[in-house]
Amino acid sequence: MTATHARDDVELRDTELEQDLRTTVRDFLADRCEPGAVAALYDGDRSAVAGLWKGLAGDLGLAGLLVPEEYGGAGASAREAAVVLEELGRSVAPVPFLTSSVIATTTLLAGPTDAGRELLTGLATGERTAALALPLTAAVGDDLTDASVRSPVVSVAGAIEADVLLVPAVAEGGLELRAVPASAVTVTPVVSLDMSRQLADVTVDAPAAADAPVVVGAPAALDAIRQGLMAGTALLAAEQVGVAQWCLAQTVAYLKQRRQFGRIVGGFQALKHRLADLYTSVEGASAAATYAAAVLAAEGPATQEAEIAARVAAAWCGDVAVTAGEEAVQLHGGIGMTWEHPTHLYLKRAKADQLALGLPGAHRARLGDLVDLTV
Repeated sequence: MTATHARDDVELRDTELEQDLRTTVRDFLADRCEPGAVAALYDGDRSAVAGLWKGLAGDLGLAGLLVPEEYGGAGASAREAAVVLEELGRSVAPVPFLTSSVIATTTLLAGPTDAGRELLTGLATGERTAALALPLTAAVGDDLTDASVRSPVVSVAGAIEADVLLVPAVAEGGLELRAVPASAVTVTPVVSLDMSRQLADVTVDAPAAADAPVVVGAPAALDAIRQGLMAGTALLAAEQVGVAQWCLAQTVAYLKQRRQFGRIVGGFQALKHRLADLYTSVEGASAAATYAAAVLAAEGPATQEAEIAARVAAAWCGDVAVTAGEEAVQLHGGIGMTWEHPTHLYLKRAKADQLALGLPGAHRARLGDLVDLTV
């Protein structure tokens, strides 16, 4: 495979539309997504999730951001979706935007049947929520040729909130995707590292799955799943950037106020150097994530350039977010180790995101093949 070159026509700064969207989402989350409500998820209190998703999906119309206008959606691009995910990362918001509005939606758009188009219309209005019945750790490049109705499918993200599961099933021409209603699925929540994106084991009733409508037929379904995972990989990087930006900003603000040995802690040179290193890493991650979203918007998830950009962003942003979370916990001192302070929410989201849709090392290994890099 021949190496490709980065596009030189990508604007990394927000457009005016993206700035307005960012402000709207940030203000909404500041008002409706308090850290205490997110922390309550770890005690089993999920009361805040439904109202928060209803506001984002219905009131702000974000559920159908990537759905074309012909299906009742906003017809926006991956750049706008990246803005939303970045702000969701800043608030560790417990909503299924990534799983339903990005991964499931992009998968359906790759080749919908009539039933698939009907489901897209429901997703566009926020009346329906979908999840791809694969483990969150499933990545582009994994062997999915034998993916079918397994019992159970472990560690599925978005299954708890979904009213329909996109289930791969074996058909005569290969894999197809069926829209299995939640009533025909047993969803068993599991204790997850990041309870703001709680995972679940999914057991599908085989007769019900056989009767469920086909939303992407064979043989298009396998490539559709790949495109959904690719879009998720590229845009997950934006969420990781949001997590890292919050950690950096809150740590800097804390060190400007905390006094030790008669002086502001942030004045110590060793801490300045650590923050400077973290700042440059976060800025680099932001550029990589923005570029990945821009290429995805311009070329779609099926191109080699989009895959290169997505894997670069995933490889870099996943590690940066975890580092930012670790630094936030450590540099906040004793208070950073407490349950009451929200830093642990961000470190857990960062680590869970690092494991999602492929490890950074796996993305780097695949990048070597994509750009003809030999060791």
